[in-house]
Amino acid sequence: MTTFPRLAAFALLAGLVAGCSSGGGWSDYVAAGKSQPAAAPLTIEQISDKVGCKPKMQVDAEEVRTAYCKTQDGEFFVNTFKTEQLKDEWMDRAPEYNPHLVGPRWTVLGPLKVLEALRGPLNGDLHLTDHRVSQTPTPK
Repeated sequence: MTTFPRLAAFALLAGLVAGCSSGGGWSDYVAAGKSQPAAAPLTIEQISDKVGCKPKMQVDAEEVRTAYCKTQDGEFFVNTFKTEQLKDEWMDRAPEYNPHLVGPRWTVLGPLKVLEALRGPLNGDLHLTDHRVSQTPTPK
């Protein structure tokens, strides 16, 4: 179950990211690690459809969109970003105590049990602490 302090911290973080302008800071940011393969990014609506939830929008800005979702698997937040660099910047500031499911220009934040259930339908990488290091085993 998501606690109010976690929701409040997340909402504050999402608001800070949404309030930042794209001039200067974002365009100069260089993501560390390997980049994900180019793919058409999913929207919050497409992600929600894939997992069977009706998104409740929290932030609807040009650079970042955030929605709350609840399915039979549990509660989580879906974030989509205008660029991969914005996603990486957000992940740098995201609470490290929660795991993240990550894809091209999107993240899902929630309890590990929920993310494991969503991982298949969304085809995302599971990140337990550092977003630059996927915890998903790579095929050999």
